[in-house]
Formats: sequence, structure tokens, C-alpha cells
Amino acid sequence: MFIKKVGSIVVALSLLPAFAASQDQSQGQSASEIKHVPVKVTSAASGKEMYVSYCAVCHGADGKGNGPAASALKTPPSDLAALSKNNGGKFPSLKVSTAIRGDADVVAHGTKEMPVWGPLFRDLSQGHEGEVQQRINNLTKYIESLQEK
Repeated sequence: MFIKKVGSIVVALSLLPAFAASQDQSQGQSASEIKHVPVKVTSAASGKEMYVSYCAVCHGADGKGNGPAASALKTPPSDLAALSKNNGGKFPSLKVSTAIRGDADVVAHGTKEMPVWGPLFRDLSQGHEGEVQQRINNLTKYIESLQEK
């Protein structure tokens, strides 16, 4: 029971960036801030559902790095739709799944702005490694489907 509660706390503390822009009328300046929301539980079977819930806010619905939170980030999100193009026409599935899991030294995934999804998926899946791998595989396949032709 204690471990389950700790997992819930970890999920709640491992926050997904969400963007909110506000206009400061008195100074005439636009202020961008990152608001944090708890990670939403999604189906491990749907790469699209996970992408929409976890990735699109920064990377955009089309994967081009133009999500609503992108302008508030210090490091611009990667253009996920150009991964194959930038890799000689071959989708780098191992590199993508490694980055999602959090085992890669990827600058965008090394900042506090980009959640490392492996531990979060482990918490969402209550430690079931098979489900964690299913989440990573399905999310990787969905990102592959976003590649520019």
C-alpha cells in the first residue's frame, strides 16, 4: 500500500508541462509561463492517445515542435516529423524508444522541461515492465506514423 501511494505521489510530482499565456495589460507585455498538471492515465494500447496526452502540448499534434507550450520552453521541442528525413530516410526507432524511456543523453530530455517518460510509464503501469514496454513501443510507432513523406 505504501509503495502504491509513493507511486501516486511520484506521478503527481512528475508533472507534464502545459502552457498558459497571459497578457499583462498594465505593462503591455506578454508573459508566458509553464503550468503543471498531473500526468493523465492513458491506454497503453494507443500510441496516439499517449502522444496527444503527453507529447502534443510541446511537439504539436503534427509532431513539428509547434505545440502550444513550445514558445514558453527554453529549449525548442524537436521536430519529431523530420526524424526519418534527418536520419537518411530511416526512422530511428531505437533512438526514439531509448529517449522516451530516458536512457539516452538527449539534450531536450535532459532538462527539467522535458519529462522522461520511462519512470512515469512505470508508475502508471504500477511497475509492470511488459506494459511499460508496450507504452514505449506504441508511442514510438505512433511517432513513426507522423514522419513526413
